[in-house]
Amino acid sequence: QVQLVESGGGLVQAGGSLRLSCAASGRTSSRYAMGWFRQAPGKEREFVASISWTGVSTYYADSVKGRSTISRDNAKNTVYLQMNSLKPEDTAVYYCNADANKIPKDHNRGLYWGQGTQVTVSS
Repeated sequence: QVQLVESGGGLVQAGGSLRLSCAASGRTSSRYAMGWFRQAPGKEREFVASISWTGVSTYYADSVKGRSTISRDNAKNTVYLQMNSLKPEDTAVYYCNADANKIPKDHNRGLYWGQGTQVTVSS
């Protein structure tokens, strides 16, 4: 069992940047791949980015590719999502996702979820 806590969300103007963090606690001895998903009002939760345990492999949704970078610090049990050139359509609750047996992706979500952090991008 692992617990995930997101932070770093907030209100930002279009074109701005945010860095989201997801801190893992609990059974962090397991090697978890991590991911970020987001859910806008009235829409389904969608994949944003994910990263392998080693950090060597990363994956991005087309909607954020080139504007976002996922990274991790295993010594701190934390994964980050740096988002640049933010757009109003990036407005959503961002959720951290983790799994010990697979890398979270769009149709292959991980087992563990955080509570989410709100990102609002004003135009």
